[in-house]
Amino acid sequence: MITVRQMELTDLEQVMPIEEANFSIPWTANGFFSFLLREDALFLVAEDEETAEILGYCGILISFDEGDITNVCVREEDRRKGIGRMLVERLIQETKKAGVTVWHLEVRQSNEGAIRLYESLGFAQDGLRKGYYEEPREDAVLMSRREQETKASVHPGNDSAD
Repeated sequence: MITVRQMELTDLEQVMPIEEANFSIPWTANGFFSFLLREDALFLVAEDEETAEILGYCGILISFDEGDITNVCVREEDRRKGIGRMLVERLIQETKKAGVTVWHLEVRQSNEGAIRLYESLGFAQDGLRKGYYEEPREDAVLMSRREQETKASVHPGNDSAD
């Protein structure tokens, strides 16, 4: 069984090899460490309960009612098992509690699987950032998800029974 929980400093021992295997310019352990200490950041890991292996992780920086998803990464051998979806869904769920109503991210234009995943989670493409990624140089697709208003607005003194 896979559980999603908040990332801890001790998880970096398993997170760093995943980061280094998946990104041409990976974050450093110190980079993760500094984000894990921030009050405006939340990082989650997906962990196999039986083996205690970390299968993937994701993170977000929160600014008022908006969140910038910094990374979503799943070990290559564990992709296509719904782990990325679990991580992003939990990230959205947890940050909603903090008042986040808009989530942003960028993804390599060639990463069609990730784009489809984000679209299935309610993200829409907002634009393109030319030459954003390096090694190899590639454009980033900008995507956002906005929380839908679920309740009709109620205005005091505007009662239809008046």
